[in-house]
Amino acid sequence: MSTSKWFLETRPQFLILSVLLVAHGAALAYWQMQVTGTGTFRWDLVVLAMIGLVLLHASSNVLNDWHDYARSGIDKEVRQTPFSGGSGLIPAGVMSVRGALVLGSGTLAAGTLIGLYLAWTAGWPLMVIGAIGVISVIAYTPILTRIGLGELFAGLCLGTLPVVGVYFLLTGRLDTVAWVSGIPAGLLTYNLLLLNEFPDTDADIRGGRSHLVIKLGKSKARWLYATAEALAFVVIIISVALGALTPWALLALLAAIAAFKAIAGTARNYDGFEEIIPAMGANVMAVLGLNALLASGYLIAALTLR
Repeated sequence: MSTSKWFLETRPQFLILSVLLVAHGAALAYWQMQVTGTGTFRWDLVVLAMIGLVLLHASSNVLNDWHDYARSGIDKEVRQTPFSGGSGLIPAGVMSVRGALVLGSGTLAAGTLIGLYLAWTAGWPLMVIGAIGVISVIAYTPILTRIGLGELFAGLCLGTLPVVGVYFLLTGRLDTVAWVSGIPAGLLTYNLLLLNEFPDTDADIRGGRSHLVIKLGKSKARWLYATAEALAFVVIIISVALGALTPWALLALLAAIAAFKAIAGTARNYDGFEEIIPAMGANVMAVLGLNALLASGYLIAALTLR
């Protein structure tokens, strides 16, 4: 099998989120270094953190595909969208079950080793953050998605904690500003998973999952989605108003355009399949845009202080 198929099995189009989360945390740290006049920005640690998070994210994607085909059987009957339903390579026979397990395990091991090195460099708080991430990769599909905690841990491990972790890696501090900035990232990643569960609900029920869309029903879950989406931007506005974040963080409100499209599309088409796909696309743009724009805002704020 060609190397490109292994690459495609990781669902690389979604790994950009990990890159932007590290950029978000790094830009936040750089801004705070300029504010306090302390610390030295280390690009080598940023690059390592980016590689490590991408590897763990890839592992989660691949192991999810492996489990949903080889164990629960969900991917044998789920209808794919461009944003949900797995890579489709295992059901199509392009990727073997064993190959997916090897790839998922290998990326998990590599990402964990990088995390251990960074934790050794930065200190025990990063070890705790990394351990939560690694455990979540392993437990996400077989456990967390079956007890209604999949969305929460996705929001933490591919949202809030990477921002806080990268900030700590570069500054050596667990400042309130890192947690405040990580909350909107966590909320939108939470929603990324939540909305992607809508078209998969029937297959997920048959496969033994018990996520929030199943628990609440699609009609109620759409309002949970809308609330969490709006709250992410409210947090930014309040944080700027209180002086916790730079006014340049308001650049992230531009991502609310995509978020509004996602909310409106979900409210109308929550029970559809093809109909909800545009909302899912806008949802992806909202979470990527928010992290990219926050990173840009912090970088601008830092440069104005130099």
